[in-house]
Amino acid sequence: MQTTSRVVGVDVSKATLAVCHQPGSSPQHLEVRNTPAGFRELVRRCGTGSLYVLEATDTYYLGVAYHLVAAGAEVAVLNPVVVRRFIQMHLGKGKSDRKDAQWLLRFGQQQATPRWQPEEQALVECRQLQQAAELLIRQQTMIRNALEALLHQPLVCAEVRRQLQRTLRRLEQQVQHLEAALLARVEQRYAAEVPLLCSIPGIGRKTAALLLLFARGFAGLDNYRQLIAKAGLCPHEYTSGTSVRGQTRITKTGGNLIRSKRYLCSWSACRANAACKALYERLVAKGKHKKLALIAVCNKLLKQAFAIVRSGVAYQPNFAQKTVHMT
Repeated sequence: MQTTSRVVGVDVSKATLAVCHQPGSSPQHLEVRNTPAGFRELVRRCGTGSLYVLEATDTYYLGVAYHLVAAGAEVAVLNPVVVRRFIQMHLGKGKSDRKDAQWLLRFGQQQATPRWQPEEQALVECRQLQQAAELLIRQQTMIRNALEALLHQPLVCAEVRRQLQRTLRRLEQQVQHLEAALLARVEQRYAAEVPLLCSIPGIGRKTAALLLLFARGFAGLDNYRQLIAKAGLCPHEYTSGTSVRGQTRITKTGGNLIRSKRYLCSWSACRANAACKALYERLVAKGKHKKLALIAVCNKLLKQAFAIVRSGVAYQPNFAQKTVHMT
């Protein structure tokens, strides 16, 4: 149970902040602009001794969260799914900014909430580089598809073809520049961890950098199962009684990009990584679908990555045999 008596619920939108606090026996509402002037007004009205409870609303919550932490206040940033389930559990009806702010206030009063701290600047910049590169890659795919469709037509405008090809070349150069900058910064930030991950057969420099960025250097993770769940690769069973027999699938919640990269790495790991190859062949021999076996290889790679980074010891091909002989 949350023991903090002074809690402030803040529902964030692009332009405004709907605020609910309880200085007395009944909640009070106010609304301020989602601007630095509005942040100062919020602190003036509610103080720095309160716990401010927010939802992770795209990037719109970051401005007020940074301001509150800099002012000395405590901030909790919640997953919107968690808040939605909390409202459903209490049979909440209707939706508005004021109601959402009051639900956030109630959540902070009743539930233990981890405190939020801003990420270090290097990781924020790396994540922005990654997002920009992924955006340009999507544009690159779109232009490539448009060019292919154009060339299949019986009549082709030379100027359109020339401009599309020029745009495609420019995008390729920009993606290479952003990926090189991202890789350099991640390798600088995680100078010890990148070589350890690259020692695992099936993981290259780019994948190692993306994994470290995604997992924040494995900080805050207690075991490899948390990493697998964070990547959305853990199995999700859907059964009930005798009537509901849903197919077991992976959850696909969390890191979409790292999940796709890890799936591609599993192909090379099946050839070069002895443990992954043995796992894949064993599952296929049992009649399992090859895609399921590859997902198991993805989990195996994440398990190896977690163990190697935490131990600080590079990958050893015959580690299991050495362990058996030692015992």
